Amino acid sequence: MGALRRIKTKRRTRDYDQVRADIDTPKHLAQYKATKDPEDLPGLGQHYCVECSKWFESEHNLVAHAKGKNHKRRVRLLREEPHTQKVAEAAVGLGTDNGVRSEEIVVDMED
Repeated sequence: MGALRRIKTKRRTRDYDQVRADIDTPKHLAQYKATKDPEDLPGLGQHYCVECSKWFESEHNLVAHAKGKNHKRRVRLLREEPHTQKVAEAAVGLGTDNGVRSEEIVVDMED
């Protein structure tokens, strides 16, 4: 079972929320790149695709990657608005009143 798990996680890239944070704030991307040694990266870490979080050997490989289906699909998914807790609650019917409540009927029990 250990070998199967290793194969599944071998080519794992950063998740969409992590990439969105990289795109939104340059500080976040710089922080991520600082965790990698340039000597260990392909092309000494010069050619990087932000959307896919991959390094490439040369500029030519990066341009060819940008024309590919996987890159275009990932860019399309990143353009969509991310899911939030508010959207999730609205999907199940919670919090959809937007602060407007119907008048509550108060029954006098004192009679």
